[in-house]
Amino acid sequence: MAPYLVLLAEDAGQRRYPLREVFNGLRYIVRTGAHWRMLPHDLPPWPTVYQQTRRWLAAGCFETLVEDLRVLVRLTALRHGQPTAAILDSRTLQSTPESGSRAGYDGHKRRKSSKLHLAVDTLGNLLTLLVTPANEQDRAQGEALPPNCRK
Repeated sequence: MAPYLVLLAEDAGQRRYPLREVFNGLRYIVRTGAHWRMLPHDLPPWPTVYQQTRRWLAAGCFETLVEDLRVLVRLTALRHGQPTAAILDSRTLQSTPESGSRAGYDGHKRRKSSKLHLAVDTLGNLLTLLVTPANEQDRAQGEALPPNCRK
């Protein structure tokens, strides 16, 4: 994980806490679903973990990690590193009041909901994901996928 998450040198003057401890704080938040302020005291302070997480997200560290992991899984399965085929699918999710404008009325299911459009490779690894209101047509969402998923 370290090569993907190091944005500054380990001995940088700004760094007060080891990167491993900051990442452990993020793992705790993700695993437990706790609020940032509920981070245990044996981990770095929550503002430190939060700010570093925002930096990682802005730099695209996790997307790069997942992409490289997908290539590694494909090579292990004796496939090309980049997929040559994709499978498109969609799923309707029940909306909540917090969904706001993301929810639309699905006439077939007779409910207000959101639709999840997925593109996966032939091994089932996620390539891209798109959330739309449920009243959007599945066929039209193929145009909205990133260019590398429309080949």
